Amino acid sequence: MTSSNSRESIVIVGAGIIGLNVASILADQGLGQYVTVIAEHLSGDTSINYTSPWAGANFSAISGHDANALRWDRTGYQHLTRLAKQVGAESFVQQTPSTEYWDDKVSDDKMQSLSDYLHDFQIIPTGELPEGVASGLKYTTVTINAPEHIKFLHRRLKDNHGVRFLRKKIADIKDAYISPKTEVVFNCTGNASAHLVGVEDPKCYPTRGQIVLVKAPEVHENVMRHGRDYVTYIIPRPYSNGNVVLGGYMQKGVGTSDTFSHETESIMKRTSELSSEVRDNKAEVLAVLAGLRPSREGGARVEAVGYQVRGQDRLLVHNYGAGGTGFQAGYGMAFDAVARAKSVLDRLSSAADQAKL
Repeated sequence: MTSSNSRESIVIVGAGIIGLNVASILADQGLGQYVTVIAEHLSGDTSINYTSPWAGANFSAISGHDANALRWDRTGYQHLTRLAKQVGAESFVQQTPSTEYWDDKVSDDKMQSLSDYLHDFQIIPTGELPEGVASGLKYTTVTINAPEHIKFLHRRLKDNHGVRFLRKKIADIKDAYISPKTEVVFNCTGNASAHLVGVEDPKCYPTRGQIVLVKAPEVHENVMRHGRDYVTYIIPRPYSNGNVVLGGYMQKGVGTSDTFSHETESIMKRTSELSSEVRDNKAEVLAVLAGLRPSREGGARVEAVGYQVRGQDRLLVHNYGAGGTGFQAGYGMAFDAVARAKSVLDRLSSAADQAKL
């Protein structure tokens, strides 16, 4: 049996998709018994400061062209596709046909990277693109019922792997070292990393999005259009009895949770123009919601730094700033974050193996 002190060897701050993915990788490595997740908000909560449940969510080619983004996307797509195929409804992840458009031409390097792993990948011929669109593709994506997927991960970690969840708000990252046994902390606090004492990253900022949740069981295809100053998307929410997320907005630096009728009208107009499935069927509006994507200048931060706690050398691994790509890039980011703590985790794994003898 694992002692409460041993459970505090690894602490993850934040219970959004980023923190839960870190916990999942650790659990799959046999270290769940050593993990405590501490967070102000846990699965099932609703708060503008708890971003993950507000997400669309899907895999999209929206992310950047840098090596990290491309690698994280590939890893995330493969992970989510496995969940859809092997776990299915229990995970609230589903394979879905997808069409994506860009008003600006997508680089050949980006298209080549995507073609290497996306299922049913097909570049749309120029003559078949809508007016004003420079690039387009079709493929099989994965869509995620974000609030239910978060609950699934929480249950799996708690019930199957012995991960402990502790509802607690911290104002200083040093408070995450909850006992002398805490050897490594994973900072997965998203937007809070801008003001969390000991982190206070000035590159962090929120990116507001507004969505319209509708009942539209006739809508089965994921469709997105990436404009120069806007984004429009239609994301069927899997295993939700026909709910669909319509969006949206990418408002850099805007931190309000308010929703606005003129934005709702714009979303309904743009999605109707983009998709015949939306245009030809009268969707029932269920809710209008806003969320704040945890964004960061220069992209996400996945970095390990040494940290002194009570005169002892400890490890702090930062993992935040995914913006609107947390669900698709989060597993790849978590994989890299866990790799940054390899020396500490190897030692804990050895101790776990010895305890079984």
